[in-house]
Amino acid sequence: MTTLKSKLHDDLTAAIRGRDELRSSTLRLTLTAITKEEVSGKTARELSDDEVQKVIAREAKKRREAAEAFAEGGRPEQAAKEKAEGEILAEYLPKQLSDDELQEIVAQAVAEARAAGAEGPRAMGQVMKIVNPKVAGLAEGGRVAATVKKLLAG
Repeated sequence: MTTLKSKLHDDLTAAIRGRDELRSSTLRLTLTAITKEEVSGKTARELSDDEVQKVIAREAKKRREAAEAFAEGGRPEQAAKEKAEGEILAEYLPKQLSDDELQEIVAQAVAEARAAGAEGPRAMGQVMKIVNPKVAGLAEGGRVAATVKKLLAG
């Protein structure tokens, strides 16, 4: 068992013992998503820590989007619950890049792409190829794409 997955199991056990309903239900759902990912495909396999982290990031994103949808739908109590679950999952993810840090990385990539001859909005793909490996797991794809578009346009 990977170290991150075993940490999730240990934290789940502690949450159950401490009668923390929100944390235990969130961790159960996350471990279920990890197990589902492990058995999908032709053969069952153990996920690496990086793959487990991607599953946790995907689950956290689902919580954020659900919280926004509930808030817009006039259900603040459900939105607060989803937001709290997202915060629990965020504890298991690496710290996200700030807007300034992200902009600096993207600016370097844009300069690199321009040096290679790519200009304007058409350079989006080339810049994303440069940026994605550097920010993998540290910034959400939508944020990265928006920053790239902004810097290529202006």
